[in-house]
Amino acid sequence: MNCRLLTVADAEAYRNLRLEGLQNNPEAFGSSFEEEKNDQIELYANRFESQGSFTFGVFDHEELVGVTTLVKESKLKLKHKASIFAVYVSPRMRGLGVGKHLMIEAINKARELKGVEQLNLTVVSTNASAKRLYSSLGFEVFGTEKRAMKIGQQYFDEDYMVLFL
Repeated sequence: MNCRLLTVADAEAYRNLRLEGLQNNPEAFGSSFEEEKNDQIELYANRFESQGSFTFGVFDHEELVGVTTLVKESKLKLKHKASIFAVYVSPRMRGLGVGKHLMIEAINKARELKGVEQLNLTVVSTNASAKRLYSSLGFEVFGTEKRAMKIGQQYFDEDYMVLFL
């Protein structure tokens, strides 16, 4: 397995994995499969070229099996922060360290970014394995948003976590 920043050439593989994640774990994303299923590949390609946003992917041979995105804040008063979004690992690759590899790459990149002092993320409160991973890397819960998401008639709480670099 290797981990690297995704490029425009990875946009189709990213889109396919993202749609898989939106279907398999809808509670893990603010967006939905229905909202993104018709998005063009160019939308994802453009994201990979934007300043202050870094999407990492883990490949098993040539197949993209895990992703995460690091976004640096751009506003003057918020430039000391960056956030991690859209962490997803294909179910067949879970438990093999893919998520940890992705997170370490994102944390290392955040440490390289001038002025970034803390990393934030949110995680569904019931996602024990993700919370264990994030905690093992030094993230701490600093709050919980009750009913942060609603899918059908079911609500999901989200924990807010921070890592001070």
